[in-house]
Amino acid sequence: MARKDVLLGITNPSPDRKDSGSSNYAMRGATKSMLSSIGELASQAARAEKLIEGAAVVELDAQLVDASFVQDRMDAGDPAYKELREAIQANGQDSPILVRPHPQDSGRYMVIFGHRRLRVAKELNRPVKAVIKSVDDTAHVIAQGQENSARDNLSFIERAVFAQKLVDLGYNRETVQAALSIDNPMLTRMLSVTKRVPMALIDAIGSSKNVGRDRWIDFATLYEKSGGGGDLAALMETDDFNQAPSDEKFAKLYSHLKNAARPKRKKLAVTTKKWTSRDATVTFAMNRKPKKVAIELSSTRAPSFGEWLSERLDSLFEQFEQSDKQGNGD
Repeated sequence: MARKDVLLGITNPSPDRKDSGSSNYAMRGATKSMLSSIGELASQAARAEKLIEGAAVVELDAQLVDASFVQDRMDAGDPAYKELREAIQANGQDSPILVRPHPQDSGRYMVIFGHRRLRVAKELNRPVKAVIKSVDDTAHVIAQGQENSARDNLSFIERAVFAQKLVDLGYNRETVQAALSIDNPMLTRMLSVTKRVPMALIDAIGSSKNVGRDRWIDFATLYEKSGGGGDLAALMETDDFNQAPSDEKFAKLYSHLKNAARPKRKKLAVTTKKWTSRDATVTFAMNRKPKKVAIELSSTRAPSFGEWLSERLDSLFEQFEQSDKQGNGD
């Protein structure tokens, strides 16, 4: 997705829209009802393209820029961040971040997207190149979400967590769909995971970059069937788990849940009888199961005794049948 497409969600508040400016940044009242469809959102976003084209890039004191009110990345230790930091340190910041005047703190700003570039600027104690736009909370989350969609390296679960956070803040489904450029069925799938798997568990696993939608949905189903993860906590406390990369953490927990979901086979009762000859040269052992009997002969004379028995099986079986008839009263 081109950068200008990412910026399509930025728009000046329309005359009938008020910037919420609320402390919890949730949509409510008139704001919640202002957007009735993705089509309307797309139309507003299209008008925004002209507003952003040719916007002035300024340098801001990075310490004056605060994080967005909704987080979109899970792993602060993303290996790609190190590469980005080294590139900016060597060559400078090649593209500006997008910020808005802080809705509550005059003289400060809030980043809409470009969190990692802002973090680099703060760590290097450098000013940050930025475009400043006065937007409301809805336009903010749409722009931030669309920029998420433009990244190839955001995983399914990171996008799902972002969607859940927007829902928790009170944004309607149309706004969330527009922010993530997804349809209603995909949003339902995302929320089916985040509603069944506790956020603390998702955070413990991390971004799991190579784990897709189907495996996460399967994981959520297994977790739900387990009644809350069973003894996952014990596994998660091990060094082996905590030192593993995110994808391996997912694989370990997934495997554990899958094994726990398999029906346990009941152990069959086994009755063992033993006999030893008086001179201890033959040992007889019989292991009896409901539909199977295993006989084992051992010790020094076992081979010859086994041959002797095999040669007399017909007569021994006849004796057995006679005994069985007598026992049954025939």
